[in-house]
Amino acid sequence: MWLRKRKWWLIVASILLIIYIFCLPSRLFTAPTSFVIEDNNGRLLSATIATDGQWRFPVDKPVPEKFARCIIAYEDKRFNYHWGVDIIALARAFKQNIQHRTVISGGSTLSMQVIRLSRNKPRTVFQKLIEAVLATRLEFSYSKKSILQLYAGNAPFGGNVVGLEAASWRYYGRGAEQLSWGETAALAVLPNSPALVHPGRNRQILLTKRNQLLNRLWKNKTIDSVTCTLSKLEPLPDQPQALPQDAPHLLDRFRKDYRTGSTRIQTTLEGDLQRNVANIVERYHNIYKANGINNAAAIVLDVETGNTLAYVGNIYHPKDPEMESHVDIIQSPRSPGSTLKPVLYAAMMTDGMILPHSLVPDIPTQIAGYTPQNFDLGYDGAVPASRALARSLNIPAVRMLQQYRYERFHALLKKMGITTLRQPADHYGLSLILGGGETTLWEMAGMYASMARTLLHLDQYNGKYDADDIHAPNYIHGLKRPSEHAPTDYGVLDAGAIWYTFQAMEDVMRPGEEMLWQQLSSSQRVAWKTGTSFGFRDGWAIGVTPQYVVGVWIGNADGEGRPGLLGVATAAPVMFDVFRLLHTSGWFTTPYSKLRKVEVCKQSGYRASDLCPDKDSLWVPVNGLRSGVCPYHQLIHLDHTGQYRVTANCESPAMMQHVPWFVLPPAMEFYYRTRHNYAALPPYRPDCIATLSADKPTMEVIYPRPNARIYVPIEIDGIPGEAVFTATHRDTKAKIFWHLDNNFIGTTEEFHQMALHPAPGKHMLTLVDETGAEVHVPFEILAKEKDK
Repeated sequence: MWLRKRKWWLIVASILLIIYIFCLPSRLFTAPTSFVIEDNNGRLLSATIATDGQWRFPVDKPVPEKFARCIIAYEDKRFNYHWGVDIIALARAFKQNIQHRTVISGGSTLSMQVIRLSRNKPRTVFQKLIEAVLATRLEFSYSKKSILQLYAGNAPFGGNVVGLEAASWRYYGRGAEQLSWGETAALAVLPNSPALVHPGRNRQILLTKRNQLLNRLWKNKTIDSVTCTLSKLEPLPDQPQALPQDAPHLLDRFRKDYRTGSTRIQTTLEGDLQRNVANIVERYHNIYKANGINNAAAIVLDVETGNTLAYVGNIYHPKDPEMESHVDIIQSPRSPGSTLKPVLYAAMMTDGMILPHSLVPDIPTQIAGYTPQNFDLGYDGAVPASRALARSLNIPAVRMLQQYRYERFHALLKKMGITTLRQPADHYGLSLILGGGETTLWEMAGMYASMARTLLHLDQYNGKYDADDIHAPNYIHGLKRPSEHAPTDYGVLDAGAIWYTFQAMEDVMRPGEEMLWQQLSSSQRVAWKTGTSFGFRDGWAIGVTPQYVVGVWIGNADGEGRPGLLGVATAAPVMFDVFRLLHTSGWFTTPYSKLRKVEVCKQSGYRASDLCPDKDSLWVPVNGLRSGVCPYHQLIHLDHTGQYRVTANCESPAMMQHVPWFVLPPAMEFYYRTRHNYAALPPYRPDCIATLSADKPTMEVIYPRPNARIYVPIEIDGIPGEAVFTATHRDTKAKIFWHLDNNFIGTTEEFHQMALHPAPGKHMLTLVDETGAEVHVPFEILAKEKDK
């Protein structure tokens, strides 16, 4: 019998032990917490209220020493010595309650209060017994510091404020670790009576409790008498304060990216820089809003790491719905305008398709119905590629993309981290280089940082490239990027090409806006590019130094365009003001290991041929060695006077002078000679004209281009408009005879233009000069709506 009872006792004891072991939930607190972001030093930047309407920060920070001493002295002076239940405190509480015939003291330890807060059950003797048992179990699973952390993070502090950290910010506008002894003592007494914090009520009770706690701290020698006296003079908390909103858009980004874990992150943002950049953006917003430009964004990246140092997603006026300040522009796809041109310039040099200063055509252009225009609506005829980039000329960029192929450029942008081009390349076509696609300020800044990082790390990798250098920006502090690639001999973009691109970007200018860009000069060396989208909807500016990338966007979140919304006039001033906050020094080292010295033609920028009279030595990317030689220098044959060109059919070779000559195609020559010192080809000697072969082009139709489709609008007075056709001839005194569909329509001399209004349909324009040379250009006039 005795053995049987013993067996049952063992079974019961085992069951009770198992229940005791598993009685504590794996997660004591499951209430939602606020989303919180901090700067790189752990200082609060922004926070949101939890989904249940409480200000409750995640419990993942140690309790400040001041608060730990205050709460232990006030609530549980033997906290560090008991195992969850303080028998002495319970006995004292029982005695006091019997004597006063009401509840004077509960005798609960901090461990028991943690259990009570987690269970939220009515205060009864039975529940207190359960709390006592669970408190002892809590002591086995958690350290004393962790128990204090649980208490401080979940105790009520009045109103909708839960937890020490939220209370510290709501009542004092500072972190708990920055509070004084008087402030900490005031918060320490609140969880016991959270209603005391109500402004205008119970102030004397709260003051008395706080001062009693300060006296205890003095008596147990935690603070001295002077500190105690001074702390009693400190004011009590008053109206709750608004929490900082220094990076509200990054906070929203974190909420969208959040999957699991703590709802608090330490970001890479530098708090002071973040606030200063936000102030700059706000200052310019106050200027631009007079023109109906309501929104602005700015980002600063560290080149070496790709870390985000400042993230101002927009102005922040949440009470004014017209400002649409809730929109995070940094993550919003927008037309990038001309900001992709440097990437194309670098890509073409990487492939050896151009050299840094190769001439590219700048003439009226129409490609499959697409007609790009330069900002100033003018033409240079021919312009060095580096100058075309510095001046942000559209027509040379489109022609360069046509040569490079937009399909390849589309793929290249994706390799460089642009993910927003979700349509196939044919959807964008050649307009891609002028902002025909959409991208984000986040990815654009990241792409330029990747280019700078590629150039900076060349020596680090012994002249090789690491594809890991091309990555998106990061805003999470301490994030480690795994190495996924080994260094290779070839990069997505050549380091020499990137270096030349940054050199061209440093020498930025804009046609028609010389005064603007000169006013933006800076003592810092900055490679920068601006962009303006079609319809003046987006103004961009992106600057690069060896240390930083700064990106700025100006415009309206709803896409409304405004006159004067130019990247150079609106975004660039903001960008340079941000750079003045940064400590930049030095410049990108010339990557000689990736460059080769070649002879180039000074006039054309191409590799020099034997016919180039003026040559220069230039370091070029390695693939530049296989670029073509100068196509514009020809050997011409002059008579013995040097005034006329001749041929072997009209002049003896022995009597000829053979001279190299810089010769542009007629259309390029037409515009080039108006802006440059250009020596036109000498005319043929009259007796040689009849002997010329028909394959030598002497004239060219500038507009329309072959197979052009032309829409001629109705003028404002209702009269059908005219199409102005333009041609050029090498002989400035030549006559051109114009024919439309084999019908003679007129003659021009020196200045060759003809205004016509052909009927809708297909036509053939034929030009004939005095020598009998002909040019044929088919084109089509599109029908007007009323004619269809």
